[in-house]
Amino acid sequence: MTRSMTIRPTLRQTVTFSILLLFSVISVSCGNPSASLADPAPAIERNDGLAEAIFAGGCFWCMEKPFDKLDGVVSTTSGYTGGKLENPTYKQVSAGRTGHTEAMQVVYDPEKVSYEKLLSVFWHNIDPLDPKGQFCDKGSQYRSGVFYGNEEEKALAEASKAELETMEPFDQGIATEITMASAFYPAEDYHQNYYETNAVRYNFYRKACGRDRRLEQLWGEKAGH
Repeated sequence: MTRSMTIRPTLRQTVTFSILLLFSVISVSCGNPSASLADPAPAIERNDGLAEAIFAGGCFWCMEKPFDKLDGVVSTTSGYTGGKLENPTYKQVSAGRTGHTEAMQVVYDPEKVSYEKLLSVFWHNIDPLDPKGQFCDKGSQYRSGVFYGNEEEKALAEASKAELETMEPFDQGIATEITMASAFYPAEDYHQNYYETNAVRYNFYRKACGRDRRLEQLWGEKAGH
């Protein structure tokens, strides 16, 4: 494993330690690494009129809020996808040994919000130029990606990527992967809706990671938050 593969776990441990020192009155939910997770959610297929989309943009804590704000989005779930190990835990994925990436499963009503809109929100919340991860988080487990469920989604994703590559600074070459969706495993409960349930730690981490600063450099007024 290279040095870059271990940055994220170290940062999260540092953030947690700092928060405990600064805000000792706050109760911290640590989760149970040995607790069983839900069965893998099916990729894309549904029969209730809703649709699913899966995106990876580094820390999944930071990808829920942008999609939750969209009218037509029914739910967001932090989890893991793209790897071979069944039912992985956060500890396993964050170590960078399972092939998974932290990802976001978005359930939405296609009558109210389009897949193209979801793609736009995705791009404006990531750094497409980083081949090593996202922001302060380095390693394949933090790579950015679009996981399509059918040929239409694949075409739309590739078209949006191609359009970006005609613009500065993205004409340098986009590192974001576009691949077929595979099994999606929901993350442990304490990761879900983290920006709401652990707002102080979330904001501390996001600022320490330099996420918003980099997004504004890349996207200007269109940067996601």
